[in-house]
Amino acid sequence: MEVDFLLIGQGIAGTVLSYRLMQSGMRIIVIDQPEQNQSSRIAAGLYNPVTGRKMVKTWNADLLFPEIEPLYEEMESFLGAKFLYKNPIYRPFLSKEEQNEWMGNSGDEKFVSYLKEIRTSSYFEAVKDEFGGVLLNTSGYLDINVLLDVYTRYLSERNLVRFEKYEETQLIVEKEGIKYQDIQAKGVVYCNGLGCLGSKFFEDLPFAPVKGEILDIEQEFRPEEIINRGVFRITLPNQLLRVGSTYSWHDLDQGPTERAKIEILDRLDNLVNIENKKVVVHKTGIRPATKDRRPFLGKHPEHESVYIFNGFGAKGVSLIPYYSKMMIDLLIKKNEPHPDVNISRFFKYI
Repeated sequence: MEVDFLLIGQGIAGTVLSYRLMQSGMRIIVIDQPEQNQSSRIAAGLYNPVTGRKMVKTWNADLLFPEIEPLYEEMESFLGAKFLYKNPIYRPFLSKEEQNEWMGNSGDEKFVSYLKEIRTSSYFEAVKDEFGGVLLNTSGYLDINVLLDVYTRYLSERNLVRFEKYEETQLIVEKEGIKYQDIQAKGVVYCNGLGCLGSKFFEDLPFAPVKGEILDIEQEFRPEEIINRGVFRITLPNQLLRVGSTYSWHDLDQGPTERAKIEILDRLDNLVNIENKKVVVHKTGIRPATKDRRPFLGKHPEHESVYIFNGFGAKGVSLIPYYSKMMIDLLIKKNEPHPDVNISRFFKYI
């Protein structure tokens, strides 16, 4: 089989990149083990232009956010499925000073495109927001499981995906491309998250894995808005509420923990006034974060046909639409990625 690119992994990174490659006229094939996509499968899929305790604009927001909704809407149309939910995010203020600061931000052109409304009094009776809060637009969440399922079906129906373990020992890197079993391609792209740690090409890149846990719960008060401060609270189409998440750099076992569940529920109690709740689902996964919290894009310093598109951590839904375009420029036009994300910044490890 002769293709342009072989992609390893069909989490959200491999899904979006392979889609963009096909839309650019490239022939692709993907090798994937669906059970290995847990970092994508358990992710809440939130995209949020204002993040953190200090409520600052997320890194590169002005580049990233114009790409998010148009890409996923295009993929919805292409695949005939619904997985993008463009819901406003409500972030309560913690003090009068914070309220005043955001009243000032409302006139700042750096923020104006992301602000829907500033509230100076409580917006929801069920939310602990005595100082009001900020309603954000250009925000929402992606149902990643639906996206992965329908896209997998699309690839499978066209024999463009193989559900098997990738055996790197069978990869032959040649001057003009690669061979893998019966596949011949111009290049191979590693989109397989922490699976890269088992690759001789990229195993020494400074990944910094982060464990995350989320809950699906039953609880009254199911607004359209995503409530987010200390914990996010999303009303799902099935009327469950997704709540999370935790970040642990030390406890990297694969199972859910009672400690994380208690932490999430305690934070939820600090956000809303409703006590009754029932945990229905408790999920966990290991995010492929990086040492400097920037993704890995680029080609191997010694092998022109070996590439990586990886390391998106907890913000893959936000980062991947923009950086997949940059990766396409590398794969097709040979334009190097920006230094902030280019793996050349870590060639000393390779």
